[in-house]
Amino acid sequence: MRKVKKPVFFIVFALIAVFTVSVILGLTTYYGDISTVYIKGVNDIRFGIDIKGGVDVTFTSPEDIDATDPQLDSAKEVIVQRMINLGITDYECYIDYNSDRIIVRFPWKENEADFDPEAAVKELGETAMLTFREGYEVDELGLYTGITEENVILVGADINQAYAAYTQNENGTQDWGVSLELNDSGKQKFAEATSRLAQTNGIISIWMDETCISYPNVNSAITDGRASITGSFDAQSAKELADKINSGALPFKLVTASFSTISPSLGMGALDAMVTAGLIAFALIALFMIFVYRLPGTVAVIALIGQVAGTLAFISGYFGFMNSSILTIPGIAGIILAVGMGVDANVIIGERIKEEIESGKTLDGSVESGFKRALTAIIDGNLTMILVAIILMGAFGTTDSIFAKLLNFAFFMFGPTTAGTIYSFGFTLLSGVLLNLFFGVFCSRLMTVSLSKFKSLRNPRLYGGGKNA
Repeated sequence: MRKVKKPVFFIVFALIAVFTVSVILGLTTYYGDISTVYIKGVNDIRFGIDIKGGVDVTFTSPEDIDATDPQLDSAKEVIVQRMINLGITDYECYIDYNSDRIIVRFPWKENEADFDPEAAVKELGETAMLTFREGYEVDELGLYTGITEENVILVGADINQAYAAYTQNENGTQDWGVSLELNDSGKQKFAEATSRLAQTNGIISIWMDETCISYPNVNSAITDGRASITGSFDAQSAKELADKINSGALPFKLVTASFSTISPSLGMGALDAMVTAGLIAFALIALFMIFVYRLPGTVAVIALIGQVAGTLAFISGYFGFMNSSILTIPGIAGIILAVGMGVDANVIIGERIKEEIESGKTLDGSVESGFKRALTAIIDGNLTMILVAIILMGAFGTTDSIFAKLLNFAFFMFGPTTAGTIYSFGFTLLSGVLLNLFFGVFCSRLMTVSLSKFKSLRNPRLYGGGKNA
């Protein structure tokens, strides 16, 4: 207690104020039409399709086909590549391996009026057209032309499989690459083409639909139906290229299991309503805390502002070491619930301080004892919410997240279909509760103890008590 000096309140208050303002405004510089974002603000928050509006579709394999995990990976690569070709870059795409499902979500573009979601979904689910072509001649749009358009060496049906593996480079070293195994239908065609192109170190370009995904040089004739693609690969990039090649040999067309769209006006209307309700609720909570708990209540309101700002910072990608997270309507509910947990923590602290004062302890002893007695109850309540948030993030998050791997059994019960919305709820709840422990307990204690050092603020009535020190 004695180590906390009078200026600590002003230092903590100033840091929370500066942090809150920077989270809201961010920091962006403009040079002509070029903008550079140094610190992301609330305007950089990415909203889910239940707010911004967009498309939610689930693909699956036909009923008579039990798709393997590699086939699902390859199908996902097709969908991702086609979304990029359609100009859709802000998307979610993940696989539920237990149910052979691929879940895809993407929001509307700004001022989008002529986008046909049904046509886009139909195109996403079609089997990819994979071709190996001679050379790499393209026009100004990047589409094949000339000899590349005319000379198709292999098609998807000629490929048995592709997989990432350590391969031997020209200099004899081992490195990541992609190994190909051809069907009988492709061995002779590939042998003829590579025998001819190897003489000039020619190129065989690989295309998915009308997008080139690789164009390796031919170093030697390949007559046994086994080839390797080498270059600047790591394990991940080699797997991605192998998945794309495999996608052209998928034995099935994806089936649309569910499809829905959400109007942007409907989603933004819900957002406006929730934000308005949240601001009104926060104002009422602030008045209640200040009226009932006075000085500790005022400190609690400052701490709650810091907690909300911190949660928004985690969502927007304010911190450089973290990617931004998508905010959904349930995610906003998670923020509100975490604020409720913060209020609960400060109510417990305020009540404990009042009890200590009314029992006859000094002001310093009451403040110190109040925080100590409240800590156990606060940790118990927050720990429960942390566990709930982790379970939600594991059960409804993407299958490759750390929480999903820990709670893999949950997918058998729920599946990750609602990951974009429920995961956001768990993320904001977890962030808010952890921040509550920092702002609501640690920072509140520093500010309250600091204020209690001022002679004019040592009246026990300011802390909920009924008699002077």
